[in-house]
Amino acid sequence: MVSGCGVAYISPKVPANSPNVDVVRLDAATVASANRSTYTPKTLPAAFFQTAGTDAGIYGVGSSPEPVVDRQIKPTALPMRTPPSAPVVPYRVGVGDVLLLSSPDAGNTVEELSGLLAAQNRRQGYTVQDDGAIAVPDVGRIKVAGLTLEEAEAQVFQRLISSQMDPSFSLEVSEFNSKRVSVGGAVSKPAVVPITLVSLTLEEALAAAGGISTRDEDYTLIRLYRDGELYEVPLTEYLKRPGVQKTRLAAGDSIFVDTTFELEDAQAFFTEQIALATYKQDAQIHALNQMNSAMNLRRNALEEARSNFLSRLELDSVDRDFVYLTGEVKTPSRFPLPFGKTASLADALFEKGGSQNMTANPARVYVLRGQPGSDRITAYNLNYRDATNLVLATKFQMRPNDVVFLSEQPITKWNRVVQQLVPSLLTSSATLAAN
Repeated sequence: MVSGCGVAYISPKVPANSPNVDVVRLDAATVASANRSTYTPKTLPAAFFQTAGTDAGIYGVGSSPEPVVDRQIKPTALPMRTPPSAPVVPYRVGVGDVLLLSSPDAGNTVEELSGLLAAQNRRQGYTVQDDGAIAVPDVGRIKVAGLTLEEAEAQVFQRLISSQMDPSFSLEVSEFNSKRVSVGGAVSKPAVVPITLVSLTLEEALAAAGGISTRDEDYTLIRLYRDGELYEVPLTEYLKRPGVQKTRLAAGDSIFVDTTFELEDAQAFFTEQIALATYKQDAQIHALNQMNSAMNLRRNALEEARSNFLSRLELDSVDRDFVYLTGEVKTPSRFPLPFGKTASLADALFEKGGSQNMTANPARVYVLRGQPGSDRITAYNLNYRDATNLVLATKFQMRPNDVVFLSEQPITKWNRVVQQLVPSLLTSSATLAAN
């Protein structure tokens, strides 16, 4: 028996009368007091909180090209305002007209007007210059602008008489340049049409410009500008009204054939709109592909960072906070405190399987916690012989380096002593009997 006592089982316990140990019974008040100790749980790396699409909004389709073709809108009705015919008046010589002086025959006294005859024989005329006069050699400048041909002939006649020249001559206009009508728009050959001794009609002016050139007569409008007034005649009405076609034009009239709805432009507009829509769609697909590529790159980077952290965690190369479990627990071990949140005493106990029901003393569950800056230890005692006290275990927060200790039952201690002593006694007895 003496040799057996030398190897008797010695079990750990929490000394209740130690000067360095404060045993505190757990209840609602002491749990609240213990939880007030400062503790900031370690956090996971930022990669575990980021998402791959947090900045996907920076990708856009950009600005689309501006349309260059205007939308064609079919008019419901074309305006109608017929122009009045210009009055019939004698032709008056104007600046730019070319006048031709000719003699009835050669060899008489008119030959003395050598300059005049030379001009006639070469068929050279006299241009009415800016001051409204023509310059006749050996006669001088004769004012003719604003005069009818008869008045101009009389003016020349008087100058020849006063210059003591033979007044036998004739006067005609070889080039009409002072009175013109412009024609443009949807015509074959836009032109400037002169008004001659004979009145110029709207029909003749359009014919001189090669005629109207349009694919859709229903939406073509003939516009005539005169002295600040605008007159408009739809082409369909113009073709039906001979009187409108014979409208006499005045000097300075401007005619413009306008297509209020151009089929080709309408087709071009819709073609352009289709092209712009296709461009936008392609740009959206391109932007989406860019966004997906960027998101995949970020997702892969995040997954790699998380995987690296988990590998380090598995290799125990990450700084962690632990709680240690010993005594009558199923698996003595260390319990890692979770990232980003606190853990309770119940978490630590039951994470590793809880206590040994057959050997643990439910009245002697301790959490051993060192006091900062001191060698004193606080032993928080949980007595869950009353099972309702386990609720306290779910509220008691663990701190780094806490030690959870479960004491054994008294019978367990004696049972272990017997288990150690009996083999020793039997061995000793057998030895004595053999001697």
